[in-house]
Parts: sequence; structure tokens; C-alpha cells
Amino acid sequence: MIKNLLKTIWHSPFVWNLRGLFFELKESLFGYQDEKRRFLVNMGYKLNLKHPRSFSEHIVWKKIYDRNPLLPVLADKYKVREYIKNILGEDVAKSILVPLLYVTPNPEAIPFDTLDGEYIIKCNHHSGPHFIVERNEKPDRKLIVGALKEQLKYDYGILKHEWAYKKIKNKMIVVERLLRDEEGNLPKDYKLHMVRGECAFIQVDFDRFTDHSRTLYDKDWQFIPATLKFKQGRDEPKPANLEKMLTLAKELSSGFDYLRVDLYRVGEKIYLGELTHYPGSGREKFTPEAFDFELGKYWKDND
Repeated sequence: MIKNLLKTIWHSPFVWNLRGLFFELKESLFGYQDEKRRFLVNMGYKLNLKHPRSFSEHIVWKKIYDRNPLLPVLADKYKVREYIKNILGEDVAKSILVPLLYVTPNPEAIPFDTLDGEYIIKCNHHSGPHFIVERNEKPDRKLIVGALKEQLKYDYGILKHEWAYKKIKNKMIVVERLLRDEEGNLPKDYKLHMVRGECAFIQVDFDRFTDHSRTLYDKDWQFIPATLKFKQGRDEPKPANLEKMLTLAKELSSGFDYLRVDLYRVGEKIYLGELTHYPGSGREKFTPEAFDFELGKYWKDND
């Protein structure tokens, strides 16, 4: 009983935040030793924060040192909608934003009885998990509401140096329409990695919830013989609207040293998934490793 009590206290929101403060202090005082250790274990080479050279090192540098006040806005799955309207204009934003069905700070207020069709439920301050309610499925309200309440108690990214997520204080539940492609499947992810306004590479994710795989391409849709964390995916035909995707990604990433722009394609329509600052927290391994350093050339060294 004492063990369970101590475990409850250790994982309580108040202690969680204290742990985060001590973690940040310890890391900054001792040269980010925990981050370096985790990086070495995941990536297989030592993290160089003073003179980052690889793509992954630059992502970690960004986590620790970049304090652009716009980063939390883009990381916020609700507030980012207004940002996109300001950047692209009302009409373009309306055409690419996934339809918003409901937003609330209270999970118990989600109107399960009146939400029609398929939808996805997620927290605005988190990178997951989320809940998908498919057609004719009766949602497990107790499970969903309980899990969302737990997510809302905690700041995300505290023990990973993901500053942008920690700064999202107005935590909300976002309910969006679930997209389907022409075959009735969840649409493929087209993730455009934008560095200094240029597309460094594009990853296409397949079967994320069953047998996850990825295929990498350059901005001209030339296959890249490399993998990123997951196994090699199938070859995907060049999207007819690739140039439009690249244009959107360039506009949305303007003013940032790095931004991953996640897009879905349903027929000829393009939808925005999310905008990501720290993909994989900078710890997703490239194979071969040399490609990680090749991508790093898109950056100028951060002092």
C-alpha cells in the first residue's frame, strides 16, 4: 500500500512539474548529460551541441536553445488554426484545415450523442495518443474521457526538452473530422521537412497503426535509398499536386530555421495535418548514418 501511495505521489501533476524543473536545472548545469546519453543510445553516435552537423543534432539543438515565441503557437493543435489563417488567408486556410467539429477544455462535455460520422479526438498540447471513432462505432466514453482527463493534467515534453509543448497552458480537447482517401482508407502522410525555406526531404508514412513503414524522397520526388526509424516502405507515385504541397510548406515554414509540415492528400485536395518542430525528439535513427549528416548541410552551424 505504501508503495502504491508513493507511486501515486511520484506521478502526480504537482510532483511531475517539480521533476521537470529539477530535470531542466540538472541538465543545464551538467551539460545535458541525460539528453546526450539518450541520443547516443538511439542514434549510435555522440551528440555535438556546440557545433551540430547532422540533421538530428540540429533538431536537438532546437529543442534546447530555440525560444521563438511562435513555436508554442504552432505546436498548439487549436491555436495553430488562427495562425494559418493569418499566414495563408481565410480562403486557403479553410480549404486545407481538417474540419473542426468541437473544442472544449472539459472532456466530459464532448457531445458523443450528436457527433455524426467519423472523427478523431486529441489534446491540443500533446503529440499523442489520440482516439479515432469510426463509422457506426460506439465510442467507449469512459475510457476516452478518463484518458483525456489524465492528459490534461500534465504538461507534455517536460522530460524531453520539448519547450514548445511545455508552454501550451490553455489545454483543450479538439475533435476533428476523420479523413478517408478514395479507397476508404486513412490517407497517407506526406511530411515535408523544411530547412531554411528549402525542402530537405519528404517522408511518406504507410499503415501507421498496423505495420508502419516509411519511404523517403527528395523535393523532386526522387527515391532516397535510406530509412528513418521504420522499415522501408513501398514506392509511392509522385503526387500530381506535389508543387502545391511544396508551395504550402514553404509559406508555412517561412521565418523558421526548421519546420516539418504534415499534409494529407485526398484525391486532389490537400489537408494540413500538423506543424512539427521536434520530429522524434531528434532521436529517430537514419540508416545509413551518413544521410543524417548529409541532411545537416541544409543548416548553418548554430553558435
